[in-house]
Amino acid sequence: MTQTQALPTPGTRVGHFRVAHALSRRVRLKSAIFGDPLFDGVYFQALLEALPGVSEARINVRGGCLVVVHDGRLETWEKLLQSLKGIPNEAFQHSPESEAPVTGSDVGIKALITVCAQALPWPAKAFLGWTMSMGVIVKGIEALFSGGLKVETLDATAIVMALARGKYFTAGSITTLLALGQYLEGQSEQRSTQLLKGLLRPQVEKVWVVRDGVEVQTPVEQVVPGDRVVCGAGELIPIDGVVAEGEASVNQSSISGESVPVHIRPGEAVISGSVIEEGRLTIAVERVGSETSMARIGRFIDQSLRGKSKTQTKSAALANKLVPITLGLGGLMLLATKDVNRATSVLTVDFSCAVKLASPVAVRSGMYAAGQAGVLLKGAAALDALQDVDTIVFDKTGTLTTGLIAVTDILPDQGLAETELLALAAGAEEHYDHPVARAVVREAKRRAIALPPISRVDFIVAHGVSASIDGKHVLVGSHHFVAEDEGISCSDMEEKAAVLRSQGKSLLYVAMEGKLAGIIALRDDPRPEAGAVLDALKASGISKIVVLTGDHKDTALALARTLPQIDDLHYELKPEDKAAIVERLKKEGRIPAFVGEGVNDAPALVTAHVGVCMPRGADLAREAAQVLLLHEDLHTLVVAREAAARTNTIIRQTFGATIGCNSLIMLLATGGMSPVLAALLHNATTIGILGYAAMAASRPLGRNAVVAANTRCREEVC
Repeated sequence: MTQTQALPTPGTRVGHFRVAHALSRRVRLKSAIFGDPLFDGVYFQALLEALPGVSEARINVRGGCLVVVHDGRLETWEKLLQSLKGIPNEAFQHSPESEAPVTGSDVGIKALITVCAQALPWPAKAFLGWTMSMGVIVKGIEALFSGGLKVETLDATAIVMALARGKYFTAGSITTLLALGQYLEGQSEQRSTQLLKGLLRPQVEKVWVVRDGVEVQTPVEQVVPGDRVVCGAGELIPIDGVVAEGEASVNQSSISGESVPVHIRPGEAVISGSVIEEGRLTIAVERVGSETSMARIGRFIDQSLRGKSKTQTKSAALANKLVPITLGLGGLMLLATKDVNRATSVLTVDFSCAVKLASPVAVRSGMYAAGQAGVLLKGAAALDALQDVDTIVFDKTGTLTTGLIAVTDILPDQGLAETELLALAAGAEEHYDHPVARAVVREAKRRAIALPPISRVDFIVAHGVSASIDGKHVLVGSHHFVAEDEGISCSDMEEKAAVLRSQGKSLLYVAMEGKLAGIIALRDDPRPEAGAVLDALKASGISKIVVLTGDHKDTALALARTLPQIDDLHYELKPEDKAAIVERLKKEGRIPAFVGEGVNDAPALVTAHVGVCMPRGADLAREAAQVLLLHEDLHTLVVAREAAARTNTIIRQTFGATIGCNSLIMLLATGGMSPVLAALLHNATTIGILGYAAMAASRPLGRNAVVAANTRCREEVC
């Protein structure tokens, strides 16, 4: 079957959809499903765009139309048709109160009609005024009968009173303002959505695939189950599958959170996101694209776009509570003065409008700014959660530490000096791309040690290196490789080795001419920014910092000595112990955040008030966390905290400005201000407050947040 034959023709039914137009790489479908108030078009669009080969999906809710741009391959069509036929239940979890997005042209048309209608005769002016306002009026009536006095009811009342008295400019201004607020909120939400989808795109664009016995470079979206993908040293594995050929040392820190590579052999499974440190693998593909462990975009989109923050919920509730007050004041003014103009002026001053709209605009803009600064907030509720936190719990490996191995001890034997032992090891490891090798070579360069010439070197995967240096046979590797595989006695240094192991250090054995030449100890160092970040967190209001690790006691205590900001330390833990400690902190009345990245961190991430996942986090950890740090820099954790604090501050400021400005306008309205002028002042004030919320919350975040926090810390200490 050719690809052209596989394309559906106009009129073809595909589940709930009917093909309206089809080209080789583009299809337009019609469906009444878009009219379902529970259908979440943004979520469904994100699911389609996550399919391999689909570059864009656009949904026009009003037109009942879906346009999909794709690569034209048969496999892509099959995946697309499966998705269209089997729409998941999650796509029907939209809020019934959700509305079709307001476009800029909608706002512009309403504003144009409002202005131009003033030059028309009365019948045309009245017709346009009532027609343009009918949507708001109907919503107000529905809200009145379904939930009592709400913001929609007040909006409708103000508009009806203005229309009834022939104040069409006032009615049109209110209608335009409501549309403008919805448009600003929609734009902020759209920016956050587009940023989110861009951040979660696959990290690998092309891979090597074996086809007809030849390796060819292929776009990753064209890889299908059954293909054989070849990955070499230093490459990210972009698919889930089973090793068909080769052996390799694979860094699964994105899976397990641990920095020690794993030796992978034929028949063993590999998961997307792992990195090959050494060796070469041919992998039989099982899952690709949106089906891999690293590409669960649907759940991220679901969490990020559907949740509302506690502050947003409170603002909406407060807005509804202010409605009866405004209506009551308008009624009292009418009874006291018998002046309809004054009553209408008071009613036109809507406290709830800015209160209701400023909060979601600030939250969405804050999420966008945080994303630009390297913090992905999976939902508006994450902002509130970060603001409330008073305790931060760190998993040690890969969070407070770099995940990069460093040399700590050099113990020579056979009369060698430290520099001679390090030169032997670095000379043998210089051309070996492995974390341990890089650490040894880096240490030799730091000490400015000249490396000896090498005439031959052999790499033994997941064990070590065999090299010929100045005519002498040198072995560098693990105890198993040197002592067991090569039969070299290491008994003379067993006591020293035991001490180093008890400190949580890994050991590299060096042998020369059949005898042990010495031991090099290595460990994972703390991040260079860790101390400053912990200081900044405490300055931001964090009262307790806890560190959890499965490392030996001595290793954990060494970290605590390096970072005196740590208040509590737990070591030699099992994975399940972490969640139990977080739960205990909650029972003590604390509000903890947990920062981790491994699969074994997922229970603690879920248990904490807010879970924070590092950039190289395992897929399960990324899904469990509410906050994802996108840069390998702990300063982004301070940025996340700053984003939450700034957004909540802006919401409080907009609330104060709304109450203050509208109270002043209402006071002027009771003094005889005309309804039109009252409406204009109120509308201008609301637009200004919404503009401030959007601009202030979307200002760039970055290291200035850390600098400010450290400044506050120093000032408090002084």
